[in-house]
Amino acid sequence: MNRRQFCLSALASALSACSSSFPPALNRQIGTNKAYIVHGYSATPADHWFPWLASRLQTEGIAADIIPLPNSSRPDFERWQETLAAHIGKPQPGDLFIAHSLGTISLLHYLSRLRPPRIAGLVLVSGFGTRLPALPSINGYNIDAYVDKAVINYAAIRQMSPAIYSVISENDTIVAPVESLKLARRLDSKIISVPNGGHFLAQDGFTEMPQAWQAIESLLPALIR
Repeated sequence: MNRRQFCLSALASALSACSSSFPPALNRQIGTNKAYIVHGYSATPADHWFPWLASRLQTEGIAADIIPLPNSSRPDFERWQETLAAHIGKPQPGDLFIAHSLGTISLLHYLSRLRPPRIAGLVLVSGFGTRLPALPSINGYNIDAYVDKAVINYAAIRQMSPAIYSVISENDTIVAPVESLKLARRLDSKIISVPNGGHFLAQDGFTEMPQAWQAIESLLPALIR
């Protein structure tokens, strides 16, 4: 092996070692489409309509990651942010984000902190961006303390994508519709109103989520292929 071959071999080994040290989210090809589904309080990736939506996305050739946020009955804000970072890394122009309930404010904080210049779109289901006056705590867990840690840059998020949708249930007893409407107005999002959606949980009849798919379907022609 001559000196040039030795140097090239050493460089390739170094690059390979560096690449393997990055989280999978940071190694993915820039410019490809990927969807991230962010669940909320007391949920898992197997719950509600998340698997159904992931399957629909995958039939369109869009890889879907339902992010498994740890200890969802007692969420730790920093751990949830670390988990978002491990899965998403730096948001890319082809990334689509779908979030539910406590997952919405968690995701909006993450995007506000990283401030990517562009993403493909946002679909926020039962979203909120500030304290919920009617729900300061749930099952002994302090929701207010979690929410107080979130900092949302609404202007920056509006600039990331013109495709922002808010899916709001008119009879949501967990996140009051007025709170979701406040968030929608701050983000200038398009509103999809559902008369009797409850909190869009399986017990409310939502093992599928056609309203979220309605929003996503309108984005498909414009997504980066």
